[in-house]
Amino acid sequence: MEMIKIFIDGCEITGKSGDTILNIAMQNGIEIPNLCYNSELKVYGACGLCVVEVEGVPKLLRACSAIASDGMRIHTDTERVKRARKIALELIMSDHEGDCKGPCSLNCPAHTDVQGYLKQIALGNDREAVRIIKEKIPIPASIGRVCPHPCEDHCRREMVEEPLSIAYLKAFAADNDLASDDPYKAEKAEPTGKKVSIIGGGPAGLTAAYYLCLGGHDVTVYDAMPEMGGMLRYGIPEYRLPKSVLAKEILAIEKLGVTFKNNIKIGRDISFADIRNSSDAVLVTIGAWSGSTIGCPGEDLNGVLSGIDFLREVNMGGRPDLGKNVAVVGGGNTAMDACRTAIRCGAENVYVIYRRTREEAPAEDIEITEAIEEGVTFKFLTNPAEIIGEDGKVKGVKLQIMCLGEPDESGRRRPVPVEGKFEMLNVDTVIAAIGQKCASEGFEDISLTRRGTIEANADTCKTNLEGVFAAGDATNRGASIAIAAIAEANDAACAIDAYLLGLELNTWKPYYSEKKVTADSLADREKKPRAVMSVKAPEERCKSFEAVINGFTEEQARKEAERCLECGCHDYAECKLIRYANMQPIQPQRLFGEIHDSFIEQRLVSIERDQGKCILCNLCVRTCRESVGKGILGLVDRGFRTVIRPEFMGTDAVRFCKDCKKCAELCPTGALKILER
Repeated sequence: MEMIKIFIDGCEITGKSGDTILNIAMQNGIEIPNLCYNSELKVYGACGLCVVEVEGVPKLLRACSAIASDGMRIHTDTERVKRARKIALELIMSDHEGDCKGPCSLNCPAHTDVQGYLKQIALGNDREAVRIIKEKIPIPASIGRVCPHPCEDHCRREMVEEPLSIAYLKAFAADNDLASDDPYKAEKAEPTGKKVSIIGGGPAGLTAAYYLCLGGHDVTVYDAMPEMGGMLRYGIPEYRLPKSVLAKEILAIEKLGVTFKNNIKIGRDISFADIRNSSDAVLVTIGAWSGSTIGCPGEDLNGVLSGIDFLREVNMGGRPDLGKNVAVVGGGNTAMDACRTAIRCGAENVYVIYRRTREEAPAEDIEITEAIEEGVTFKFLTNPAEIIGEDGKVKGVKLQIMCLGEPDESGRRRPVPVEGKFEMLNVDTVIAAIGQKCASEGFEDISLTRRGTIEANADTCKTNLEGVFAAGDATNRGASIAIAAIAEANDAACAIDAYLLGLELNTWKPYYSEKKVTADSLADREKKPRAVMSVKAPEERCKSFEAVINGFTEEQARKEAERCLECGCHDYAECKLIRYANMQPIQPQRLFGEIHDSFIEQRLVSIERDQGKCILCNLCVRTCRESVGKGILGLVDRGFRTVIRPEFMGTDAVRFCKDCKKCAELCPTGALKILER
């Protein structure tokens, strides 16, 4: 057979005369996007993604049907091609109703594959669950204990009865893996010869170090404290996060090949300039270690402490003399840590002063509940007007009574002073837990925001200095939850890796198809109550810093994981449609209009069909007719109302279909799912 020579994107390849551009490209390992093509079937040309530009030809050609000719010069990624492909994808996705990922994953700042690791936990495969988690979170046993789990807040199981206990399941699997004879360890890439210095060993620094080390880079982490861990070690109380657990996860990162250097303060032990000069890239993850001030008279008195400083001292083994009566100002999780720690330090009366109501408090409700169980008194709708002193020492606090007015920019109702209404509270210590600030001494060359945080590009984490990146609590909007710092560190690691290797970094937000689900949609689901983890009794736990939670039993964890509704697409990892959709930014919403009815059926016996995910590529119909020779699937109706439906002509067809499954294997979108029976 005569062979021809063609050029695709400058690459010279050979193929058979009379063959299509797409077929020759595929035979030579070159991918041209396509959804409706299969070499065993007749050309269909429905998706429009395989368009290419050929020199000397005025119009774009569909590679699946265009016959290649000798010497042809073909371009698959020109601006004209990308525009045509983008429109085709936007048209397809505007009528595509399915969940690429579940709302749990989409609302996790790090976008962990929650559905994936929950399934493995349900199956008893904790090591595989940890492998999936560690694609995004290198310290899952620690984060599972302290994360305020925004994933759970969006779990659709809540429409049935209660959301899954996702965070604690993460910790359960990670604990089992750490305790095993062979804990999971990811494979490293070959050394790149590039050196990265990370300043700050908290959750952001540890995360970036882990992924950059896996990428083959030489990574050193500098930290001012005696041990790595940042706020996880020095800001989270032992009763919430046992430091032995954190230490094991940090040791695993060190064993991977990361170098840790502690007790190194920038500007004292080494200059920022020296680190820059000895590194190919630098990441600043110095956190927010300075507490915000209350802003009232008397806050300079002896006995007024920062919540951050107080927790750090206790976590380092100190037991400050707080006196009998302690007031903690604030309504967040740091305030809850401070008040519960004060109880454990021997304070007899601990008060939480918060200017809004319990409903507006940013702290997790379980933290407030457990604090109340341990004896903490909450003074909602109060605010310090003045801290009263005697001989330079705190004696009491004058509280302004507040009420709630109109909502502020955060959506919460604004606290408003009630004129002339005050309350006196006799206290020995006031702990301010109302916010954290970045301390940027030693980094004077880095541009700061008006907030005093490091100014870093939201997409690339780059600062104003060449080769210097920043992530975590020290940047832009300031302190947030640990999982948010981890998410930003993931982005920083990707940006640094691209920078070091000279690669282009895609910074657009990935597109995900999302499905609207209501409680009515889930009305047929069996109700399975959320697993209740046992905790130590209040009168027992408040006497020590031992862990409050007892953890899930094996049976509890497996059953809890089985409650997952598996909202995300079963075929997401292999879906050609979503992969192509994210090769460039798309905006399907600009083409939104009438869409096909979405329904799920199981008439194919061993296959579930989701019409909402069907893109009418017709691969299943053509496979059943041309390749298998049965014609069980067919197109019904005409025009926009066209859908694909099965038609069984007898029991033999049903039996054959049950064992065939070839249509599902070729489906490019996950519209066909093989059922496990």
